[in-house]
Amino acid sequence: MKSIFAVFGLSLALVGAQEESYPVHPDMLKKDGVPAGKVRKGVFASSKIYPGTSREYAVYIPAQYEAEKPAALMVFQDGISYLKTVPVTFDNLIHAGDMPVTIGLFVNPGVVPGLDENALARYNRSFEYDAADGRYARFLLEEVMPEALNDLNVTPDPNLRGLCGSSSGGIAAFQVAWERPDQFRRVYTTVGTYVGLRGGNELPVLVRKMEPKPLRIFLQDGKNDNNLYCGSWWVANQDMLASFQWAGYEVNHEWGEGGHNRKHGNAILSDVMRWLWEGWKEGREIQTHPDKSKSKAVEFLLEGEGWEKISEGHQFTEGPAVNADGELFFTDLEGSKIWKLDADGKQTLFQENTGGTNGLAFAPDGKTLYGCQRQPGRLVSWNIDSGEMSVHAERVRPNDVVVAHDGTVYFTDPGKKAVWVIVPGEKAKIASDEFSGVNGVVLSPDQSLVYAADYAGRFVWSGQRKKDGTLAFVQPYFHLHLPPASVDVRSHADGMAVSEDGWLLVATQMGIQICDQPGRVHLIVPSPIGERHPSNVALHGNTLYATCGDKVFRRKVKLKGAAAWAAPVKPAKPRL
Repeated sequence: MKSIFAVFGLSLALVGAQEESYPVHPDMLKKDGVPAGKVRKGVFASSKIYPGTSREYAVYIPAQYEAEKPAALMVFQDGISYLKTVPVTFDNLIHAGDMPVTIGLFVNPGVVPGLDENALARYNRSFEYDAADGRYARFLLEEVMPEALNDLNVTPDPNLRGLCGSSSGGIAAFQVAWERPDQFRRVYTTVGTYVGLRGGNELPVLVRKMEPKPLRIFLQDGKNDNNLYCGSWWVANQDMLASFQWAGYEVNHEWGEGGHNRKHGNAILSDVMRWLWEGWKEGREIQTHPDKSKSKAVEFLLEGEGWEKISEGHQFTEGPAVNADGELFFTDLEGSKIWKLDADGKQTLFQENTGGTNGLAFAPDGKTLYGCQRQPGRLVSWNIDSGEMSVHAERVRPNDVVVAHDGTVYFTDPGKKAVWVIVPGEKAKIASDEFSGVNGVVLSPDQSLVYAADYAGRFVWSGQRKKDGTLAFVQPYFHLHLPPASVDVRSHADGMAVSEDGWLLVATQMGIQICDQPGRVHLIVPSPIGERHPSNVALHGNTLYATCGDKVFRRKVKLKGAAAWAAPVKPAKPRL
């Protein structure tokens, strides 16, 4: 984008922090012959997501709006103050054909009124805007937009929906698109608060580690922006830009000399809008750009291959296990059923009244399917041809299970925070109880290590197998990411899978976190948008399976699964 300073021939040296001023862009002035849109105002005070709050909002309806034609949408945070500049600018840009016919929604942060004149109101701005989570996105999509736009024809196309905000409103605007790229894909943030207030400082790392999302983003900041107890805005915005560029996003920026205000951001508003809406006339979709990305997504995932729903209508899916024939077995934990999906996608009921069986695992013979039975509390197995059940351990509370190529069985017992082992020909015994917690369990590709996930913590533990089946050198080894601003700060680390070349895939609250052998997360693959986070995963060949709430999904990937029932595979030494 051509710099605003180049447009007006203005030297940056004249725009210092002490006397910060900018010329008024012609597009921000009312022009003869340009029809003016209308603005209507309202108050929203019935939120269930932010209970007790009241806030002003306004809606700009361009003169060119026609009810039978879906209009584009732009949502402004700290919205009422934008009414001074945005409607006139939009009038001019829409009239010139530089942006589509766009409805503007201007939303203020909420306030919980004080009990009386002697009580201070609760100002929700930081709580709503600075939190690096999905709450504010839900608020816009589920509460404000349905009320404020209920009589308007707004397009559902995310390529024609954008967000804007400044400071905390800037991070809020980005966070909505980050959480819901199926709803918004264009973002303009000025002096964005990507610092350590409510987890925003983690976003530059997460941009690098999350599977890239189809977003188009413009950042503005100045060298004299805030530098406070929670970080430097100037440094944080540059860090965000570097992360977007590294991951291959459609991103642009304008840096200046200014401080923490909207002066510079407002001055370049019209030029930013031209860049932000590029391609709208041609119907160009905003996409990810693997050719420009250094993300591990390029190495692990297949371009154009997303999640495919393969089963639904259950109560709570768990325990995906795949045999050599490519048959997927999974449990409906709450429905006490085990289902089978054959290689052609045909679904049949394998077992019912399973006592709330959770994790599943195949033995090397391909016919014996182990299961963790909650009621009455035992480890069992079924012959998948005859359906005959055998009991292997009683008076335990197993959660997940894995069977090595040599027939050794490991299963987790969350109540005892222990991993049990059954060596062929022997009774079950505790392999180790040196864990903060256990849930999912899996073997390394060479089957020399046992990995156990701590659902309530942030680690996957690693222990080395001894000849007697017990575990040595147990350590909290794989360091997982936690949701930056979630009320529930547990990782929800649950089921796991491994690839032949040593990558560990962990189902967590943030998605599927993929770790290298030294224990570091390189990529996070989100669950399908709108679905529960994955409870378990399986990797068979180049197909990744995920159980998510009442559904089961799969997607093709470049990683190749290492099955515990197959012969051990020694990966290459990792980069340390």
